[in-house]
Amino acid sequence: MARKVETALAGHAQSLTQIVRARMSHTSRAHLAAGLVSLGLAALSAAPSAQAAMNFCAAPALQTSERTNADPGVKALVAEVQSHVNDTPHPLANLHTEGTLPHEGIYDQSVEAEKELDLMRNAALAWRATSDDRYLKLVDRFLFAWVTTYQPSFNPIDETHFEGLILAYDMTASALPVKTRNATMVFLNKFANGYIQQVDSQPRPLKGTFANNWQSHRVKLISMIAFTLDNRKMIATAQRMFIEHIGDNVAPDGSTLDFSERDALHYVTYDLQPLVTAALAARRHNRNWLPERAANGATLAGALDWLTPYATGDKTHEEFVHSSVAFDAKRREAGLPGYTGAWDPKNAAELYHLAARLDGRYAPVALKLAPTPPAWLAVCLPLPAR
Repeated sequence: MARKVETALAGHAQSLTQIVRARMSHTSRAHLAAGLVSLGLAALSAAPSAQAAMNFCAAPALQTSERTNADPGVKALVAEVQSHVNDTPHPLANLHTEGTLPHEGIYDQSVEAEKELDLMRNAALAWRATSDDRYLKLVDRFLFAWVTTYQPSFNPIDETHFEGLILAYDMTASALPVKTRNATMVFLNKFANGYIQQVDSQPRPLKGTFANNWQSHRVKLISMIAFTLDNRKMIATAQRMFIEHIGDNVAPDGSTLDFSERDALHYVTYDLQPLVTAALAARRHNRNWLPERAANGATLAGALDWLTPYATGDKTHEEFVHSSVAFDAKRREAGLPGYTGAWDPKNAAELYHLAARLDGRYAPVALKLAPTPPAWLAVCLPLPAR
């Protein structure tokens, strides 16, 4: 949009300058031309802040004022952000939860810090919905603190929650101070390129954590950053990696590699949710990744369809019974919920609410699992009225 505004302003400025040149003295023309240039530059510098980039979320500010003022989801999200409006960020240089239990290492500190990444996203949505600059300032404060403190580890399980930071920047980029915008762009480029280099340095076919759920989270982060930055080369890389990963992780019948290794639907949802999120980022750029077919014939749609009978309760599954991963037994022995017994379909609620934003045929499943989606998603991508 900024490019269109720039082109239009430049055209108007040129036309005005041509008119006055025909009617004024050389000196007057020079003074007026300089003034027009100054006005044009001022307008250009102001124009981007009028509407932030929106590559993932539909803009709450573009919804009807009646919906924004009356929608309980919007009200709940804004109230939640309001309670943190004066908070001070406490970024960590590292996050680490992967392979650890609660109270081990920096697990607890990491989980607490990750809440700030979600808060940034919610504050950006609150700003879009209300135009209240306090929420934009909260995003600015937290975003700058995190991108100038955090050191990427390129462990996608530890870093998957950075989707909140990416979405916050996506919605506010053109309205942020130059200092924050530039620092965030440097951080996001480093983040995505680090993951791209990591994946592309691996031998093919990809195996292990470069074929299982870890890769789903890498693909999500790379894709979200690529579309947020509107980096054509990075977008092409993200699409290549998405399709490659569908082929590595999803069988032609729709079952996933993680299901065969972990014997758990918990890991099917953990596989698919980041891929659906990546596909949502692509959709805002008019790319439909849901039916994209890998070399083995697999698709993301096929994987969602494979899981659907379990989500609707037509099929059931006892979790982790034949898992080949020792950490699953460790978590079961520690008493963590979900690591024994029948899978609870409600664990797929957010997955299907995200998928419903890609294809309306998943909406009945989503609404059955959770009549109300997570507040951030209801505001970010509201479903059409039914």
